[in-house]
Amino acid sequence: QVQLVESGGGLVQPGGSLRLSCAASGGGFRAYAMGWYRQAPGKQREMVASITMFALTNYVDHVKGRFTISRDNAKNMMYLQMDNLKPEETAVYYCNRVAPKLGPWGQGTQVTVSS
Repeated sequence: QVQLVESGGGLVQPGGSLRLSCAASGGGFRAYAMGWYRQAPGKQREMVASITMFALTNYVDHVKGRFTISRDNAKNMMYLQMDNLKPEETAVYYCNRVAPKLGPWGQGTQVTVSS
């Protein structure tokens, strides 16, 4: 059973940057496509970026050019570099496999973009 632990969130001003980390244990991390998701208050969880086991990446349109997803299979780690953050991107950010092979959700890491 995969276990996922997110970290790196915090309070940042609009236009600022954060780097999120996802530590995976169990479940054969390197064999799966992985994604970063976020859930803002009162909204559904959405995927913002994904990366295949071969490091091919994909992003939703509204983060393209500002977010960068990466992974280190040797360390069972995944990252999300977020630049030029906007207030509407305040949310809890989660990592997980890409559907339909979702694993259990972790606690996520809170990102708050505010002046």
